[in-house]
Amino acid sequence: MIRTKQRIFRTIAMLSLLTIGLLTVLLATGCHKSSKRVAFTIPKEFDTDKEYTITFWAKNDTNIAQVNVYEKAIADFEKLYPNIHVVLKRYTDYAMIYQDVITNIATDTTPNVCITYPDHIATYQKGNNVVVNLEELMYDTYYGLGGSKLLFDGPTVEEIVPKFLEECRIGGSVYAMPYMRSTEALYINKDLVDKLGYDIPDIVTWDYIWEVSEAAVATKDGDTFTLNGQTTLIPFIYKSTDNMMISMLKQKHAPYSDDEGHVLLFNDETKEILYSIVPHAKSRAFSTFKISSYPANYLNAAQCIFAIDSTAGATWMGSDAPNSDICSDDIRRFTTVVRPIPQYDTSEPYMISQGPSMCIFNKEDEGEVMASWLFMQYMLTNDVQIAYSQTEGYIPVTTKAQNSDEYQAYLAAEGTDNTTHYSVKIQAAKLFLANIDNTFVTPVFAGSASVREAAGELVEKVTTSVRRKKTVDDAFIEQLYKDTSALKHLDQIAVTERAADRTEGKLPTASRVLLIAVIITWVCLAGIYLFRRIQSKQEDKP
Repeated sequence: MIRTKQRIFRTIAMLSLLTIGLLTVLLATGCHKSSKRVAFTIPKEFDTDKEYTITFWAKNDTNIAQVNVYEKAIADFEKLYPNIHVVLKRYTDYAMIYQDVITNIATDTTPNVCITYPDHIATYQKGNNVVVNLEELMYDTYYGLGGSKLLFDGPTVEEIVPKFLEECRIGGSVYAMPYMRSTEALYINKDLVDKLGYDIPDIVTWDYIWEVSEAAVATKDGDTFTLNGQTTLIPFIYKSTDNMMISMLKQKHAPYSDDEGHVLLFNDETKEILYSIVPHAKSRAFSTFKISSYPANYLNAAQCIFAIDSTAGATWMGSDAPNSDICSDDIRRFTTVVRPIPQYDTSEPYMISQGPSMCIFNKEDEGEVMASWLFMQYMLTNDVQIAYSQTEGYIPVTTKAQNSDEYQAYLAAEGTDNTTHYSVKIQAAKLFLANIDNTFVTPVFAGSASVREAAGELVEKVTTSVRRKKTVDDAFIEQLYKDTSALKHLDQIAVTERAADRTEGKLPTASRVLLIAVIITWVCLAGIYLFRRIQSKQEDKP
């Protein structure tokens, strides 16, 4: 009997020790996994004698003029700061930059400076202090925007267009600097519109777009459209259906998502928009880039009347477009008119603001981060901003550059050549400059890029399904909502947010594990104490 009790005692003691040891290991592992990178702090002085090599990942749309701007900017910067060496890595796709950054976060081999989008930064920040918070940096007296110790004439905080800077704010803090900005524009073949007997208003409506487009497809006689004398005519092509759905919802003041990450896309207003597309998808008056191809290719061949694309894509639009992708023999001569995207209410126009921003990735060496910050600021100088904006239909992100004599002279020279001063490109830039106050952006959070993709997926699926003669009704759209949510893992965003809401104000995970370990340990010790008391009483019995 005594031996049995001793074995029980040893077993309890051993289990207690094992429990404590296991929880200690779990606690250490949990703390290690949740360990935070140390947030960047501004050094008192930047060491100009120490050598730094920083990497810069950038996108250039296969446009050699943009590559030249990058390389000249790097060369000029390195002359000012001989101790900083900038290595350029070029991409032709923002998605590839995004994927490479995500991969490199895991191995702590991120670039120093990266061209990116706030949606992407929100995902990068799922790690702790991965991207440098610029809130204090940009106001630093010495090295901040317009700082006294800068070796170049950069913009001050006040000289960055407020709307563009606000777009770089995530969770209340600035994590990026805007680099270039564009919006969307409606590029119109005026000759074909005239031939149909319509005038072009200053701001067109969705009803106008659909009416003219249907009138165009009605000119088909046998295999040929009498409007353009060709067998191919797609009156209306939208490049980004993501932006199409998002803009239509914004114009209707309908929900899409919010800053907390709630996905509000799948609503009745969205269904109403999808139904409005159905008849025009059925008649083939409407198509998308994913279904057909680049809108510019059809526009330049007079096989499209209305092409919606970025203002940055203006150099691909029109009979004299310097970057046209189609054979010169296929190009038709016509007058190109540039207008804002279609609206539901022309008295309250909305158009999306988009374009690349720049972020800095955190590193152990504070001097390396400072070198990155100096280079990023240099990319906001007039020389870089104006030169890059002239490559496509972007506009500079600083009022310092926009109001400069050089940039104003560039705009005034519209149409004097078909390269730098290509008329359609400058018209697109002027359109955006005149409508900055009418632009908007979507909420940014971890997963917001997936919500954007889902918005476009809805338009694409409805258009494709109608073309395949499927019935689009309430049941179809309800299933489409479910399938799209699952495809883009939007249900996981919702679960994550709800879990975050539940744990708000509670102890961190590591603290909770430690508390549980202490409780279990005390329970085990109490068990040992009680066991000994019982054993002692039994031994005292006669």
